[in-house]
Amino acid sequence: MRKPTLLAFDPADHLVDDAAIAVYLTEALAADDAVHFQDALQAVTRARGMSQVAEAAGLGRESLYKALKPGAHPRFDTVQRVLGALGVRLTIEPLEPPSVI
Repeated sequence: MRKPTLLAFDPADHLVDDAAIAVYLTEALAADDAVHFQDALQAVTRARGMSQVAEAAGLGRESLYKALKPGAHPRFDTVQRVLGALGVRLTIEPLEPPSVI
């Protein structure tokens, strides 16, 4: 009896609209794991098209690939430019509601 073959899951195949992308990146950021967020950002960028995102971010395609490859440490301004090209932005909120004095 043959074992079933599992197909590799690629989140980029399922990131088909802006809402899905925003939720995916928000959840990845909430995980407090920079590597996980960078993987998610790379998946979203692949879903939108690396060349198109690079152009919209004002980056070379090769520079974008290098910035998002596993183990890379992209500069914050690069991440901001990529997020802007994807049509999303980071927001800041308190971890807990402020206590009343």
